[in-house]
Amino acid sequence: MTRQNVVASEVTSDINMAIAVAVSKSSMFASAVQKPPAVPYITISRKKLLQNLEISGGARVTSWVDSMRASSPTHHKSTPSLSDDQSSWMLHHPSALDMFEEITNASKGKQIVMFLDYDGTLSPIVEDPDRAFMSDAMRATVRKLARYFPTAIVSGRCRDKVYSFVQLAELYYAGSHGMDIKGPSKGSKYKKSIQPVLCQPASEFLPMIDEVYKALLEKTESTPGAKVENNKFCLSVHFRCVEEKKWSELAQQVKSVLKDYPKLRLTQGRKVLEIRPTIKWDKGKALEFLLESLGYANCTDVFPVYIGDDRTDEDAFKVLRERGQGFGILVSKIPKETNASYSLQEPTEVMNFLRRLVEWKRLSLRRQFRMRIRLEGMKVSLPN
Repeated sequence: MTRQNVVASEVTSDINMAIAVAVSKSSMFASAVQKPPAVPYITISRKKLLQNLEISGGARVTSWVDSMRASSPTHHKSTPSLSDDQSSWMLHHPSALDMFEEITNASKGKQIVMFLDYDGTLSPIVEDPDRAFMSDAMRATVRKLARYFPTAIVSGRCRDKVYSFVQLAELYYAGSHGMDIKGPSKGSKYKKSIQPVLCQPASEFLPMIDEVYKALLEKTESTPGAKVENNKFCLSVHFRCVEEKKWSELAQQVKSVLKDYPKLRLTQGRKVLEIRPTIKWDKGKALEFLLESLGYANCTDVFPVYIGDDRTDEDAFKVLRERGQGFGILVSKIPKETNASYSLQEPTEVMNFLRRLVEWKRLSLRRQFRMRIRLEGMKVSLPN
């Protein structure tokens, strides 16, 4: 297998790095019981990492805190300008409930495949991430959804943790932002291959992740409300219960640990800092992998629908736009820059949308069945 080195410039929230990306010319996805796919990776020199973290200077930390505030608003005032922004934003990202007929019309004759984020999508955002339980009503809705459509949960959480919340064996689960993927344990009527689905492209990072987890536990112990979560192939530092005046201190603590680990990168979500391996793998890559595993890699008759609320879901929204297939739905009460086509405001609206989708499919199948019976009856009654 040959590799070529491409120097690219990547701009994320605050980190501007010149990165060397090794791009494989071979297929990104292996067959299903897969050795981890050969994924592009990012290499960052220790000197460059220290320059970007700039722990002693404080400027980077201040910028990160500003970004943390922007992505994690604690309250929203109702002002005329915000109302105007909301109206303008809704014109470009209308409610998926209001546009339901348009959505189902676009999917006719195609196989819908559902991808669902967990926190903030199937369950509400709560102060204690260990208590982000989904309701029985939501679980029942997702169970019915999976009867009609291939369904995957794609989360930043550890895959086992997400499964313990959802408790549905018939689903696909992609944990650690898509770096830990496993197919249904009950088998799937949609999968065209009999091989089990398993993908863990960041396995080599496990010892490092465990090491950093222990270091972060010790380093953040002095910050009340901070919680470090080990998601197996990535780490989350939750600051939902941390006083805002302590955010700068927490960001500094996290960065002081990461300065010794140039193979890990720091990103952020809704009141959470995420530490991930520097490989080119995200929720968008997970979506593509699952479509390929289901046999829809190069199909024109597939209609993927991805519903999520976080920055990390944007990678999946972007993939759908680039493919020109299906669409993304952003779950948010406030205007956000997004690649999603539609919006829903909260998990309750997500559940209503999924219920309508199930009912629409059920009625469609009933109509098809009645039509088939009628046609068969007409054939029988026709004279030879």
